Amino acid sequence: MMSAEVKLEKEPEIPTSNTVVVNEDDEDDLPTLSSHALEALKEFLAEQNQDAADDAEEVPLVAEDWRLSQFWYDRRTAETIAAEVATLCETIPSPRVSCIACPTLYAYLKKTVSTVPAQLLEYDKRFEQYGSEFTFYDYNQPEDLPASLKHSFPIVVADPPYLSKECLEKIAETIRYLSRPGESYILLLTGSVQTDLAAEVLGLRPCGFQPQHSSKLGNEFRLYMNYDPGARLDGWEKAL
Repeated sequence: MMSAEVKLEKEPEIPTSNTVVVNEDDEDDLPTLSSHALEALKEFLAEQNQDAADDAEEVPLVAEDWRLSQFWYDRRTAETIAAEVATLCETIPSPRVSCIACPTLYAYLKKTVSTVPAQLLEYDKRFEQYGSEFTFYDYNQPEDLPASLKHSFPIVVADPPYLSKECLEKIAETIRYLSRPGESYILLLTGSVQTDLAAEVLGLRPCGFQPQHSSKLGNEFRLYMNYDPGARLDGWEKAL
């Protein structure tokens, strides 16, 4: 008796979980981004890249100590004032900058024009990390400073820690102690409530540029100076 011929057929392959089956008829149904969505995605990625670049360029600072009335400028303010100081340095044969109670500016200034000698006068001894360019300063003792600093700065920038008449008057004494005889450039950052006093004790006028702080203080601050910056810093208010 002859055995019956058995025909074996190959069982169909069952796709595994890692296998994707796409029918040609379904290719047109795959989701695509509209031109508007693609443009929005490009803008988002560009912003992310810019934020990463900005973070890399940030100047590191110690944390604010509110007990010492410390409020750091935001990046735009620090860079704007540092750029102004750098511009002034280009007009002076032997530039030297004094930063009174404004460590944010000092840090950005050293990044912008690192070769220009700068001295930070500050009460907070955490800034001793700056070595010989740090001088301990207490505004209550406005002239208790090394004799080597007297009348040696053609550029003086000050940011009084308190919005009081007494504080500004004592800071003014320090400014006069540090300023080089003859023409010195003075920049003062303080609240707009000090406008009249800044004019009275130092002969300063505000410019159009308004400083901002990273902690978003409620008080309005102004930048005062004893010279005309021209078109820079949104101009100089010549009439009070």
